[in-house]
Amino acid sequence: MSYNLLKGKRGIIFGALDSKSIAWKVAEKAHEEGAVFTLSNTPVALRFGELNELSARCNSEIIPADATNVGELENVFKRSTEILGGKIDFVLHSIGMSLNVRKSREYDDLDYNYYQKTIDISAMSFHKMIQVAKKLDAISEWGSIVALSYIAAQRTLYRYNDMADAKAMLESIARSFGYIYGREKNVRINTISQSPTRTTAGSGVKGIDALIDFTERMSPLGNATAEECADFCIVLFSDLSRKITMQNIFHDGGFSGMGMSLKAMTQYKKCLEDE
Repeated sequence: MSYNLLKGKRGIIFGALDSKSIAWKVAEKAHEEGAVFTLSNTPVALRFGELNELSARCNSEIIPADATNVGELENVFKRSTEILGGKIDFVLHSIGMSLNVRKSREYDDLDYNYYQKTIDISAMSFHKMIQVAKKLDAISEWGSIVALSYIAAQRTLYRYNDMADAKAMLESIARSFGYIYGREKNVRINTISQSPTRTTAGSGVKGIDALIDFTERMSPLGNATAEECADFCIVLFSDLSRKITMQNIFHDGGFSGMGMSLKAMTQYKKCLEDE
């Protein structure tokens, strides 16, 4: 059901890969709610992903870009304002990658070249994106910028590794830039700390099924799905959230507030009995 929450708004969505991507779901919801937007991802992702299908479905032009490259980000914002016919009202940063995680390097045995890439891709790209937009004056007043985060920024989760550092930096960037951009242009910047989600990237992480089962048992409302995360992104893009900024908002079914649930305790006791 559409509420026309984004009717007349223009946006840029970074990071959609395939139908499992949260960014893909956000694009579909934004289209339903009346927005026009461009899509951006790396040339490699465009070759291996399914972005052309989403582009056709949403009537959105694709602008290839490496989000760690300032020049390419400048092109995305300039081209988007030209294509869409005006300043941008919302931006989604749905970008993250760790070679240390992919190659099962433990946190006390990181490859530092990989570590730098993790930070650059997963966090510094957010700063570059916002800085480029601000210098180009590409975001309209009361515009909204949202990035996807995870609770590992605050709590240690086994195997999340150097991505936890990147997410902590991502959330700090939202606060620091949120103050400056809000003060000067009324642009709001927030992060969403989403439940573990079985996206294409997430499915490749060892132990993801066990983590999803655990958080499902722990969360009083259950895990938030990719579709539900997309709904929340739309609210943050819309005028309904004009005074929300510099926040990291947990969208995780209540997991972030829990210590131990009945379901998790019951399962734990069964495991002890089986020993």
